[in-house]
Amino acid sequence: MLFWTGPEDYDKRVDIFIQSKGAYAYGGYPDIDELFQQQSSERDTEKRSALLHKIQQLSFERAMFAPVMDLRTLSGIGPRIARHTITDVWMSPFPSYEDLELKP
Repeated sequence: MLFWTGPEDYDKRVDIFIQSKGAYAYGGYPDIDELFQQQSSERDTEKRSALLHKIQQLSFERAMFAPVMDLRTLSGIGPRIARHTITDVWMSPFPSYEDLELKP
């Protein structure tokens, strides 16, 4: 589940990331904003939790989140390199710069 640690915490994350006026939200959906306003004024924890689950389900169905991974690094490759270290550390995208060797 997305960010779920309990209703008292999830509403803060919905406020920041999912509703259209959130600090880290780009765009949004009016129906999700309306559900957020409903849950913020709901005092019954079970009803509030159900509204938060509905918001969560809608955000999954609409694919509102995309994982981003950027592994650009500095790599020592060129005519002056005697031994590169890109593959020295297995399953690591980051080369070992200490072991890089230059040609004399």
